[in-house]
Amino acid sequence: MLSLNRHRFLCLNSRIIQFFPSIPYPVCDSLSVNAIPFCHSVIINPRILKHMPRCPFMFNLSYHSSTKYIPRTLRKRINKRLREDAKPVLDEALFEQAKAQIPPRFTAEELTQIITLQEDPLVCLELFKWASKQPRFIHDSSVYHITIKKIGAAKMYEEMDEVIDKALTVPEVGNEALYNTMIYFSTEARKLSKAVNVYKHMRDNRKVDCKPSIRTYNLLFSAFLSRRHNSYINHIYMETIRSLFKQMVDDGVEPDIYTLNSMIKGYVLSLHLNDALRIFHQMGVVYKCLPNSFSYDYLIHGLCAQGRTDNARKLWNEMKTKGYVPSSISYNSFVNSLALCGEVEESVSILKEMTVNSIPVDFITYQTVLEEICQHRNVVDAIELLKKLKDNGLVIGDAYRKLHHQLQDYSRSSSKRY
Repeated sequence: MLSLNRHRFLCLNSRIIQFFPSIPYPVCDSLSVNAIPFCHSVIINPRILKHMPRCPFMFNLSYHSSTKYIPRTLRKRINKRLREDAKPVLDEALFEQAKAQIPPRFTAEELTQIITLQEDPLVCLELFKWASKQPRFIHDSSVYHITIKKIGAAKMYEEMDEVIDKALTVPEVGNEALYNTMIYFSTEARKLSKAVNVYKHMRDNRKVDCKPSIRTYNLLFSAFLSRRHNSYINHIYMETIRSLFKQMVDDGVEPDIYTLNSMIKGYVLSLHLNDALRIFHQMGVVYKCLPNSFSYDYLIHGLCAQGRTDNARKLWNEMKTKGYVPSSISYNSFVNSLALCGEVEESVSILKEMTVNSIPVDFITYQTVLEEICQHRNVVDAIELLKKLKDNGLVIGDAYRKLHHQLQDYSRSSSKRY
């Protein structure tokens, strides 16, 4: 093994040196002791690190010095150089071809049409910058709009921020569609502070067509509710969502079903179930929108997560009466909640309903139902149910073996206990 690693070590040295023939010192000092079984960690000479970002290949290795790992700041600088080298290069020929299509005394509408036809976002950005330097030409809202859409869709967020900041400094430029596009791509880049600044700019604007609309608020609600799985973080963001909702109502903007469902979802994620129920009961009374399947799904899942099975059952029956079909999350949450509350018969009945309707069942749901059957009935009934599930092709492979082993362990422990 040691001779094999030494051979790989020498090959790695020769492979790097062929790209850096002018380097007079050895690239790799030695092999890491921890890397002997796998040969994935190689100690790199620190002097070569400044050349590594321009290396035409990348190793999936852990670079560290002979005494300690490379500091985090140095790794950040290396990654930054790699990102800069990975940036696309402007196609000068394509840019000149697009610029040749622009008439001598072009208008903002003509420039917008040219940028719209371009597929390369760098060409669009260069056309925007080139037009900014032309005498007697001023960008209007349409030019800013199409430019932000092009470079935002290409995830060129740094360049997009510069264009947004420039647009916000021009009082004559702006409309609802432009500001909503700014907010959308800012939230896509997870720049929530930038999106909030654009929203504040809309509220402070005196133009009627620049005021926030229902779409503006829905974009912000979606941004604050996305990618959040921590109830504490959701609790913090919920205060911001609550204030946004209050500002929306105070400004006379009527919430739609998406807005109200976002509020319900936010309250559920932040564990404010009573506030979520308050919004739910105000739908159709205070607000014009009636609850839909998503409204019921959010509440059923949240109530089951807090063990409020009776409230969840009322909403479940009401949902079924109105003809809505619960989602797989609602089904699994409700079955788990029923089983944990000791209502095994009803949980097994809904579990069979899920299998008949081809609704996917989580492994945790199977595990919870089988464990509760063992506690409230006996292990034999649980094993029979598991065999039926296997015969129907619902629980197979590793899932079946794991559940079967758990039932056997439970049977042994219960027999020893008695």
